[in-house]
Amino acid sequence: MKIRTRFTLICLALAFGSAVTIAQTQVQTPQTKDQTPDIAGAWTGTWGTYSPAQGTTPPKDICKKLDAKVELKDGVWLASFEGDCGRPYKYSIKMEGRQVGKVVMFKGTTDLGAKDGGVFDWIGRANDKEFVGFFTSAYYTGTFNLSRTK
Repeated sequence: MKIRTRFTLICLALAFGSAVTIAQTQVQTPQTKDQTPDIAGAWTGTWGTYSPAQGTTPPKDICKKLDAKVELKDGVWLASFEGDCGRPYKYSIKMEGRQVGKVVMFKGTTDLGAKDGGVFDWIGRANDKEFVGFFTSAYYTGTFNLSRTK
């Protein structure tokens, strides 16, 4: 009886180990097969505030136009955002990004200074054609939607 129990435990352990190895291989394979999307370059679009009371209504554009230039430098994504919202603005930020399938997922925190809303946290997603995101601070919550410049 003890030999059968040991044999059963060994078989279960081998089966579990094989299942874990197969699952890990299946999870990693799609990411390694996908080519890194080309997100470097010029982007243009809009940004605006978001209000939960609006539901599915698109966010109200505050200053509408937003231009961005994205580059990969020494393994770090750098973005310069600029526009005019009553006065010209330009911000350069580092973006932490990772490839997931055919997109790059970003996140970041940056301090734009007291006159521009202070510290902002944001997340974003970019592929070859679209760069979208969501931002929040102590004073503002909103979205941005950019596409390639033509």
